[in-house]
Amino acid sequence: MNSSDKRSLWLLMVIEMRIVVTLGGNALLRRGEALTAENQMRNIRLACSSLKNLAANHELVLGHGNGPQVGLLALQNEAFSETAAPYPLDVLGAESQAMIGCMFAQAMHSVLPEQKIVNIVTHSEVDKNDPAFKNPTKFIGPVYDKPTAEALAKEKGWTMRADGVYYRRVVPSPKPVRILEIDAIKKLVDSGIMVIAGGGGGVPVSVGDDKAVDGIEAVIDKDYCCSILACELQADLFVIATDVAGVYLNWGTPEQKLIRGASPRDLKIKGFASGSMGPKVTAAIEFVERTGNPAVIGSLEQIELAVEGKAGTRIAADCPEIEMWP
Repeated sequence: MNSSDKRSLWLLMVIEMRIVVTLGGNALLRRGEALTAENQMRNIRLACSSLKNLAANHELVLGHGNGPQVGLLALQNEAFSETAAPYPLDVLGAESQAMIGCMFAQAMHSVLPEQKIVNIVTHSEVDKNDPAFKNPTKFIGPVYDKPTAEALAKEKGWTMRADGVYYRRVVPSPKPVRILEIDAIKKLVDSGIMVIAGGGGGVPVSVGDDKAVDGIEAVIDKDYCCSILACELQADLFVIATDVAGVYLNWGTPEQKLIRGASPRDLKIKGFASGSMGPKVTAAIEFVERTGNPAVIGSLEQIELAVEGKAGTRIAADCPEIEMWP
């Protein structure tokens, strides 16, 4: 069976699947856009409009990023630091999960009023010795020009890095190893309830030998968390929705090309930047390797086409070679 036949067979199976969809924080709050509740709600309503048909025809589980939102909460923290001690990042992560999940639930209820929906504030266990604590890489908060970023780094002791033409704060981002609420999530999904979980990668925690749970000062990459979620739920498809059309080779150069399909092995050979597409590709690869089922990376606006194999980048074990879109 050639690659075209395999893709046709896969398309025939795109009916009543269990799909885990994770949406990037920048897909919910556009780059350079003001961090207002109105802007976030508008973008979330647009996202849910894009998800409506998928949710009506498939069993959907939603995850989301929280980079801009948790960064805003951190800024608000700093503004009142003289009168109240700032809350740690794990608590801010829980706040952002509840905030974004609430908005998602409202918007999904509006487009699918008969659907039962629940948002779960998710906890993700991490290794306290993860090397990420010594190398902050996770972008949070708004974007700044270079002079402002340098001034903030000096004033607040933040680590700032380039994010496109702008600069943003970066914090430690350890990889999650377990979702504490996974058994409850499974029961809810199996009962037909749409679950919003893994928001912002989950609240980072450590679990001691005595089973005590303690918060960790970090932000987890939501794609890694939702990859675990998709594996544990035995999803038929894992979709990473973002603000670009998919995975590109030679990104940012005149030779850039959009990948249509590729195997985990071929993508590993190519390698992708850790500060941008790298975590998404790695999360997708880990899902494919653990389950044997495909993953897709693509734009939120084209999510239905991506699920049908007509847009985005499909990552699957049966892709014999890297295939490009025309």
